[in-house]
Amino acid sequence: MTQSLPTAFTERMRALLQDEYDAFAASYEQPLFHGLRVNPLKIARERFLALTPFPVEPVAWCANGFRYQEGMRPGKHPYHSAGLYYLQEPSAMSAAECLEAQPGETILDLCAAPGGKSTQLAAALLGEGLLIANEIHPVRARILSENLERCGVPNAVVTNETPERLMERFPQFFDRILVDAPCSGEGMFRKLPEAIDEWSPNKVLECHRMQIDILDAAAAMLKPGGTLVYSTCTFAPLENEQSMAIFLERHPEFSIIPLPYPEHFSSGHPEWATPVSDELAQTARLWPHLLSGEGHYLAKLHKSADAGQPAEVPKKRKEKRAKSAPAGCKEAIAAWRAFAADALPHLSRHLGDDRAFLLFGEQLFYSPAPELDWDGIKVLRVGLHLGTVKKNRLEPSHALALALSAQEAARVADFSAEDPDLLRYLKGEALSREGSNGWTLITVDGFSLGWGKHVDGQLKNHYPKGLRWL
Repeated sequence: MTQSLPTAFTERMRALLQDEYDAFAASYEQPLFHGLRVNPLKIARERFLALTPFPVEPVAWCANGFRYQEGMRPGKHPYHSAGLYYLQEPSAMSAAECLEAQPGETILDLCAAPGGKSTQLAAALLGEGLLIANEIHPVRARILSENLERCGVPNAVVTNETPERLMERFPQFFDRILVDAPCSGEGMFRKLPEAIDEWSPNKVLECHRMQIDILDAAAAMLKPGGTLVYSTCTFAPLENEQSMAIFLERHPEFSIIPLPYPEHFSSGHPEWATPVSDELAQTARLWPHLLSGEGHYLAKLHKSADAGQPAEVPKKRKEKRAKSAPAGCKEAIAAWRAFAADALPHLSRHLGDDRAFLLFGEQLFYSPAPELDWDGIKVLRVGLHLGTVKKNRLEPSHALALALSAQEAARVADFSAEDPDLLRYLKGEALSREGSNGWTLITVDGFSLGWGKHVDGQLKNHYPKGLRWL
């Protein structure tokens, strides 16, 4: 690392770490650790290990996490485009893993972009239950939505709201909440040197204040008996132990509980917070000089089962929606069913609840929570995007293709990862290929990648223009 660390940062870290400081400082001269996380919505861990074209080694605190070597480029492989894995720094895999989401639960990822932790939570849900992935910044929210799409997630709602706005709509609603809080980014200095230029003591203070407000909103949205995980990628005690100490003082209904994987993580430091609380020793720090990853902080909290009931429940969906004309939605549902009967005769998921179909303009979605009303909430994606309705026919979406298995489609064109025609497809070219006319699922080694349309011996390309390889 050639860029100098801020003096105020190094002075504080030297005072905190004392004898360990030299080892900590030396970690900045070590090579970066690169990681990927296998997506079980698309491929089993064992199958991935049998197929992977590059060597990997497991991440101890994430069952589906692996490190790969410097110089490897898994992001440039068709398997990445098919959503078989998500590129993620190893330490960043810890927070969602520690939340321990279970299939069927209702989960909130409150500060979700770019989507690493959301896709990890979605994988844990296995397509069952509801994940709301929220991001306050519109551009980052779109990136979040794209990453959930690539990973084939059918049961996520992507919102672009403030925590306070969600708090008003969803009091005591979620089984588990992840708050991967905005922070000063000190743990990313080695990975992202530009974070050094953005750092200042004032930014640390501003982030601390923001974290308290976000945590307050999260506390109000968690069910009694629920679980909250708080994480940052900073070393600053003000943003870690101190934010937790203030939160516990303001919310006595919460208590810190032990984290999994204690053999890999270091304990938090109660003496770095005011008021001092011995509970803070059960939080965790991930130090770059003590493990193969960047710097992170984790705290896992339990909300008392007798914390009280919400003053109001989330609004139920209205029978008539301003953005979904009933007649138009019925026509859209008919168009979907005609498409599915022809192209997806073996569709495994049951899409039979008419209430769950939502039409926004020409875009048809299938909601994982049809009982909820999203009016007044900024929503980018409500569950699975089925496609675009055009003159009583449905043009299937890329998201739908990525959520399918090859066994569900009537027509499949499969290519090996090394096939030159696959590269031509990813570049947007039409292919000469025999097959029955109609929408055809394109797969790589059996894994869904996108759509083509067979027309008289030619496979027309429907891979999205914005995703095409150059």
